[in-house]
Amino acid sequence: MSLGSHFRRFWTAAVLVNVGDGIRLAAFPLLAASLTDSAAWVSVVTAASTVPWLVAGLAAGSLADRRGARGLMVTADAVRLAVLVGLAVLVAVGAAGVAIVAVAALLLGVAETLRDTAAQTAIPRLVPAALLERANGRLVAGEVAGNEFVGPLLGGLLFGVGAAVPFVANSAATVLAVAAVLSIPATVLNLRAPSSPEARPEVGAGVRAALSWLVRQRALRMLVVAGLGVAVADSAWFAVFVLYTEQTLELGPVGFGALLAVGAVGGLAGAVLADKAVAGRRHRLVLAVAMLLAAATPVVLLVLPTVPGAVVVVVTTSAAFGLFNVVAVSLRQRLVPGDLLGRVTATWRTVVYGGGALGALAGGALATQWGLDAPFVLCGVVGLVAAAAWLLGSRGLPQVSGGAA
Repeated sequence: MSLGSHFRRFWTAAVLVNVGDGIRLAAFPLLAASLTDSAAWVSVVTAASTVPWLVAGLAAGSLADRRGARGLMVTADAVRLAVLVGLAVLVAVGAAGVAIVAVAALLLGVAETLRDTAAQTAIPRLVPAALLERANGRLVAGEVAGNEFVGPLLGGLLFGVGAAVPFVANSAATVLAVAAVLSIPATVLNLRAPSSPEARPEVGAGVRAALSWLVRQRALRMLVVAGLGVAVADSAWFAVFVLYTEQTLELGPVGFGALLAVGAVGGLAGAVLADKAVAGRRHRLVLAVAMLLAAATPVVLLVLPTVPGAVVVVVTTSAAFGLFNVVAVSLRQRLVPGDLLGRVTATWRTVVYGGGALGALAGGALATQWGLDAPFVLCGVVGLVAAAAWLLGSRGLPQVSGGAA
């Protein structure tokens, strides 16, 4: 069964956005490292892009449940474009200090919060329920290709040309993404208007309703908790990975971007094979394996602090995250009522991205105090705890469309 032309346009927009995000993934830490040799400051820049979920994530979810995804996505991308252009100009004239870079990352994170939440609520309206894993697999594969392969490689190469060039390229990708979204009819992506003004919930009331519902769902509640642990572990090591590659592996900007790009091979495989791995009924087991691999694999660098060891880590963790993201998103879309999906998605992302911010700061603090190896120890411990918590807390996972999980 075909995913349809509307989904293909949506997918094209998602790929373009993720290529731009991947460019920034390499460019931001490289820019920060060129402005300071402080591990703490570099980790602050990394954390700044995820902090907005703590501030605006739940409100974004309420907006996504009340308004159409199309308008929210376009608005968010317009804000991203303005910030990117401004940052490119400041970098080009030599006026961008590390604090300005952190602020730009923060503003881009706010816009990403709104866009990503709106985008996830749109998937069940673009494809039949039976095709959710396949559609999410294609989207995550596009995200991995953009975020971990094409984007980082371009980011490293373009940064070598000039510090402002990656942000100019990101701006161009954003413009094309907006055009692709606008080509999808509003009637496809937009929600039906409430029957009366009274039916439109206030942001606070909407958030409380979603949280109350989520607290009563044991499996989904435990998925959030376990996802938090994985996010803390992953961000702790990745926040200082650019310094690790420079100081321990002795790789330059291009080498750093290439290493991230190599990891995308695993991410693509994980995303594409997720549908077959789940087979309509193995959500619980697949998620546990993915959590363990994603969070605990960086421990390899403690015993193999070499470029081949780093390749093993980035390929395995990327594959695990590709698998984890497809299965977790699809499970939420199957189990959460449509009118709560935006808020539940935002709750998940608020917790996970907030954990990512805390993990990045913790990684920077650990590296500053005890050296660059310290964050990898944290990863191993937290990874084991997260996988065990999910397996214990998700027993009796309810039936989902397409089979038993």
